[in-house]
Amino acid sequence: MEVILLKDVDKVGLRGEVVNVARGYARNFLLPRKLAEQATEGRVAELKRRDDQRARSEARTVEQANEIADVLRKTVLSFDVKSGPTGALFGSVTPTDIADELWRTRKIRVDRRKIGTDAIKRIGRYSIPVQIFEEVSVEVKTLVVPEGGELPPEEELAAMEAAEAEAQAAVQAEAEAHRAEAAAELESTLEVEEEQADAPAEDPAAEHEPESEGEPEEEPEPEAEAEAEPEAERA
Repeated sequence: MEVILLKDVDKVGLRGEVVNVARGYARNFLLPRKLAEQATEGRVAELKRRDDQRARSEARTVEQANEIADVLRKTVLSFDVKSGPTGALFGSVTPTDIADELWRTRKIRVDRRKIGTDAIKRIGRYSIPVQIFEEVSVEVKTLVVPEGGELPPEEELAAMEAAEAEAQAAVQAEAEAHRAEAAAELESTLEVEEEQADAPAEDPAAEHEPESEGEPEEEPEPEAEAEAEPEAERA
């Protein structure tokens, strides 16, 4: 299913791109979260016109590219973002955000696909490579600062990142331990079931058969008939 991304989506594409994704992924994730819209013919044509206009504002010669590079070398972008205690962002700073900020602050149009970074997910100081023309590129200094605060020194940033990595490792180790425990319980259950399956089946009739108590007693022979009554008295 073709959709137009309304925001940069990690491992999917950048805002404004037309991408082909699984129908279920689009309907259950991208569309409900307003991360994309269905790619109609009219919207796709509108995006193409916009991209063509932006392309005309980009450098078209080496001389123009070098002039832009000189400006960008002196540029420092700053993003105030919400972050957690370990410096992880509640969101990210994407190539599209950087391209938009370059246009807002310097009125320089840069193709976001030529901004050489993945989404930034931690506060810190970054040098973002930007390709302006075929053989002209420059690194733009970029600060990702906690909202309402200041950017800590590099040593503190490194300690925060290490603390987060340690916490993630502990969570992963705990999850692996739970998986191992569950696997052991399953294996034990299967062994018990196999033992029960291999055991000989008992005869149900045997349970109700009375137990024999030694040899059966012989029935006594009937006593000899009483001796014949004495002959009648002789006359």
